[in-house]
Amino acid sequence: MNNTIRFSILTVMMAACFTIGFIQPVIAGSAAEIDRDVDNALSKLYDKSNAAKELSKVAKGILVFPNIIKGGFIVGGHYGEGALRKGGKTAGYYNTVSASYGLQIGAQTFGYALFFTDEASLEHLKKIDGWELGAGPTIAVVDEGLERTLSTTTAKEGIYAFFFDQKGLMAGLTIHGSKITPITPK
Repeated sequence: MNNTIRFSILTVMMAACFTIGFIQPVIAGSAAEIDRDVDNALSKLYDKSNAAKELSKVAKGILVFPNIIKGGFIVGGHYGEGALRKGGKTAGYYNTVSASYGLQIGAQTFGYALFFTDEASLEHLKKIDGWELGAGPTIAVVDEGLERTLSTTTAKEGIYAFFFDQKGLMAGLTIHGSKITPITPK
């Protein structure tokens, strides 16, 4: 067997091991588990990001996906469950799903929170039965640069996305093309 085939087999086996190891924490199962994971994720996010903490004070709603698994070998995808918070209380449960095809390999877990700063953006989430991110309201991904300038006076409308707890080996972190759908957990 030549080295290319050995490397390919080893890579597939590593990706499968990473994926199997990451799946358990991602599938929440019950509303209580999702709520607990969302509470923990928001607490960690607020400890690390002053911008997220300040934005939470004016956000009309915050959709949090605390544990998402992403994996791929040529064909890839991600899945996670989360909750929409309004006024600190859960207002609904959602999942996020995406599929992709192309040059990709690896597995990772991560979380993200979407801060809805206006009613129109939040209404868009509620009106449709499945929202594909990138189609609809504008989403600004908050990176280190934007975080330095983001404040409650500059965040007037739209949606702000914060990523957190990235673990694993996979190039790229994106939510464009993800579909968010309401769910009824156990």
